[in-house]
Amino acid sequence: MKFGVVIFPGSNCDEDIIHVLQNVMGQQVVRLWHKDHDLQDAEFIVLPGGFSFGDYLRSGAIARFSPIMQEVIQFAAKGGNVLGICNGFQILTEAGLLPGALLHNNTRRFICRNIHMKAQTTNSLVTRQIDPQRALKIPVAHGEGNYFADADVLKAINDNDQVLFRYCDAAGNVVDDANPNGSIENIAGVTNQARNVFGFMPHPERAADALLANQDGLAIFESILALANA
Repeated sequence: MKFGVVIFPGSNCDEDIIHVLQNVMGQQVVRLWHKDHDLQDAEFIVLPGGFSFGDYLRSGAIARFSPIMQEVIQFAAKGGNVLGICNGFQILTEAGLLPGALLHNNTRRFICRNIHMKAQTTNSLVTRQIDPQRALKIPVAHGEGNYFADADVLKAINDNDQVLFRYCDAAGNVVDDANPNGSIENIAGVTNQARNVFGFMPHPERAADALLANQDGLAIFESILALANA
């Protein structure tokens, strides 16, 4: 599969995701600069983590207007798969490609540590190969990861099975104490109604190499690549 990784000024996880996709998973990867108007025939678009445009105004608020985002929006509208990780998730919500918003952490502090999360659905490209009882240990690194949606949106994403992951403890229990940032209903990631745009705050690319002594993140990439082998 050919992946396109979008790079914005301030992206700092682009090389991490490129390494995993290219060197660990053996896939073709092209780098897409934020001013580009060409997705270079990529079959799957990834918006990586970082601090696009310094996180001025709101995280992702400026990056959402980068020229390449018009191409990404059109790509998604035609059914193309798009994944946003951390800052990429923030950008996708700002662009209206995913429901809800990411607010400041309820502690008002930047969080950088391992958390646990578990898949809430098998009806998505990024979770369909993941055991829903398995608690994945994945790092987070964000200051604005507090997922929020109003009552109507929250009901809709629950009714439509659009919640991808919820924060949990190491035993897989979805409890308040396992919520690192105050996200409503412990939500760590969601998909759109068409199920081709995905976003989550944790960084699976930082838990996908044996050298890091944690490969739980591979489950997400293996689930995605099952598409290529279907």
